[in-house]
Amino acid sequence: MKKLYMENLGCSKNQVDAETLIKLLADDQFERTEDATDADLIMVNTCGFIESAREESINTFFSLREANPKAKIVLSGCMAQRYAEDLRSELPEADAIFGNHDLSKIGEVVRKIFAGDRIVLVPSYPAPQAEVYERNELLSFPGSAYLKISEGCNHRCSYCAIPLIRGGLRSKERSVILEEARSLIKTGIREINLIAQDLAAYGTDRDDKESQFLSLLEDLVSLEGVFFIRLLYIHPDAFPAELPAFIANNPKVLPYFDIPFQHADTEVLRSMGRTGTKESYLALVRKIRETVPTAVLRSTILLGYPGEDEKAFHEVLDFLSQAKLDWVGSFLYSREEGTKAYGLRTEREHKKAHTQASSFQKELQALQAPITEANLARFVGTQHDVLIEELVEGEDLAIGRMYAQAPEVDGLTVVMGRDLKAGQVVRCGIRAVKGLDFEAVPLQGALHG
Repeated sequence: MKKLYMENLGCSKNQVDAETLIKLLADDQFERTEDATDADLIMVNTCGFIESAREESINTFFSLREANPKAKIVLSGCMAQRYAEDLRSELPEADAIFGNHDLSKIGEVVRKIFAGDRIVLVPSYPAPQAEVYERNELLSFPGSAYLKISEGCNHRCSYCAIPLIRGGLRSKERSVILEEARSLIKTGIREINLIAQDLAAYGTDRDDKESQFLSLLEDLVSLEGVFFIRLLYIHPDAFPAELPAFIANNPKVLPYFDIPFQHADTEVLRSMGRTGTKESYLALVRKIRETVPTAVLRSTILLGYPGEDEKAFHEVLDFLSQAKLDWVGSFLYSREEGTKAYGLRTEREHKKAHTQASSFQKELQALQAPITEANLARFVGTQHDVLIEELVEGEDLAIGRMYAQAPEVDGLTVVMGRDLKAGQVVRCGIRAVKGLDFEAVPLQGALHG
């Protein structure tokens, strides 16, 4: 068998694509290796969302090309999808440029490059299909997996290039989602992380235009097995009013709310293409906490957007001061060609604003840090299930996460104990907070398997 090295960059949606590509290539007699120098085929599954991600993608490509000049190398993912024609001439070192709308074409592409051809292929999305890709190798930690319920997005946030890359919303067939979930549960997955550009938009591309997300959740929680569901990314302007009550009454859905508010100044929000206000977002936060007292809230804030001044930024600080969110990430506006916001200022103006936004970001982090610290302190002395992700070599320690910690973006839980296994769920007592992480110990007889 030939050997495949997969380098995945970018978001969790991209990770699912990479896992699917690994499975499709396994069907074509490629086995995965973690050593790029040992590979016959190297795939760089790129991110093309913002400039810094594209720079990382290109740097990674050339690093791998240099490490193994004899291997065939494919540039895939969002950057390949968005800039295929530019890359055709600018990246002759790539044996193939492969877009991400129809992953099933990868076998055809690889066969052609091994026959000596150079391929640039940006296939269209296929018609909705009932085929389920049973991912045989996951790139996440043991016990956890991402499950993508839709592609693309019908929101038209003025700063966002995702619709240019992934296209409009395409909800997966419900039967396919449920079968994928069953397959994951069967293989021992305990945490299913539902992902999409906006989970709540699921089904709104169908004839009745109504969200089918809660109905889908009902079907998912009714599946047999011991597992829990984490919801990652729900647009605040389309947040389902019934969702907090649903989560309060369904213990299989973790009380973790990932809501990208992005800003709090009304003028900036309108320019972004968002309909909410600081007041409506604060009301949503209050409703969630009133309905789900154990709720953990995460959000992101976009800084440096055109029109953001000191006054607008202080609206963000006021919002965060009142909302007291558990986790807040911030990122700086990237001027993306083809988006509505691209023409709102020149490149020179953008660079000047970027400097100011960097200063804003430090101020935001200084405000949020003690809020997060105080919020985490409430967990000390409580008991929670912890998903063990990895063991610390040579020590009676393991690294895991409890419900307040999403994969990759939040803190971790350090579990002090023996005979722990990756992928196992353990009932633990939280003893202390150290920075953004918890220290915990297993409770007597608390192994869940």
